[in-house]
Amino acid sequence: MSNINLIDSFQEFKEFKNIDRPTVISVLEEVFRSMIRKKYGTDENCDVIVNPDNGDLEIWRTRTVMEDGFSEDDDLEIELADARKIDPDLEVGDDFIEQITLESFGRRAILAARQTLVSKILELEKDEIFRKYKDRVGEIVTGEVYQVWKKETLVLDDDGNELLLPKTEQIPADYFKKGDTVRAVVLKVDMMNSNPKIIISRNAPEFLQRLFELEVPEIFDGLITIKKIVREPGERAKVAVESYDDRIDPVGACVGMKGSRIHGIVRELKNENIDVINFTNNVSLYIQRALSPAKITTIKLDDEDKRAAVYLKPDQVSLAIGRGGHNIKLAGKLTGYEIDVYREADEDDEDVDLEEFSDEIDGWIIDEFKRIGLDTAKSVLELSVDELVKRTDLEDSTVKEVMAILRAEFE
Repeated sequence: MSNINLIDSFQEFKEFKNIDRPTVISVLEEVFRSMIRKKYGTDENCDVIVNPDNGDLEIWRTRTVMEDGFSEDDDLEIELADARKIDPDLEVGDDFIEQITLESFGRRAILAARQTLVSKILELEKDEIFRKYKDRVGEIVTGEVYQVWKKETLVLDDDGNELLLPKTEQIPADYFKKGDTVRAVVLKVDMMNSNPKIIISRNAPEFLQRLFELEVPEIFDGLITIKKIVREPGERAKVAVESYDDRIDPVGACVGMKGSRIHGIVRELKNENIDVINFTNNVSLYIQRALSPAKITTIKLDDEDKRAAVYLKPDQVSLAIGRGGHNIKLAGKLTGYEIDVYREADEDDEDVDLEEFSDEIDGWIIDEFKRIGLDTAKSVLELSVDELVKRTDLEDSTVKEVMAILRAEFE
């Protein structure tokens, strides 16, 4: 029988990449049953058969043969005289089975049904994409850049699903153009106006963790565990690792022979500096390792307030702080301690602690200098005004005023 274009598009439906065929058949059957209910009031006495290979449809309706004049419901019953016009051998109480053609529903009903069918299939696919990616949060995905906008980049996966890479989730040095291949981690999946919104990230610590799992078999196999990762995307990252096998050096395994394993990760992260350190429960040692490459002279811990006073030789202070303060900031995040850096003065060095100027200089200004490792008068005076303005959040005039107060002390 003719299906009047209702099933003509079945081929396109069954090709939907995220929906299995039984589900599509189930949707088709439900759409047809809805048509039957609208026309006959019930579908309980109807069988809908859909051929899964080509989408051919058959609808069979069963009614009980009643004596003439005793039929109360034409949708469920048929009088004997009417039934015998089709099959002369029928008797009262027999089942009258007839095939219903789609043409009998009318063209308008068929077009409405087709529209409903398309809508339900699309809705199902969206739900399936949502479930698929909801289960993949934290995993690495690879896609192709389809469009680049000011605030985000649209990436298509292998199945053509849309992934969004916001500018805030990109490494500062990232530059994409259409057709580029991108690797990122699935950050979160939401439903926005019935459409799945999949956000991917290259900034998340999970992205770096998955890259290590890809490059270092010992991590993938569970012989080495990543305890914690902290990042300043595009600048620096610190990775604390631990091995459960005494024969395996976790840092050496992660770095690889001549840096072979970590070089690939560094390239993917646009030359982000990656410090891999041995995890330990010894807090002092952990902080010392976290502040690498600086060499610490003394550490004083305040476990209650989670603060650590770190004393270093003058030439080690800048190493501990790092460019832009990234090293000390990441060390604090990694260890969970607020780290205060102090310059260890030589015995013959006559210097004055900044705290002694608290009656002339506001406390928040002193704290700002300490934040970048300057805790004595001479350590401040050794730097130029421009350098101090650049490294702190202080105004030019404020820095000049402070330096004048400090110089007066030595004059």
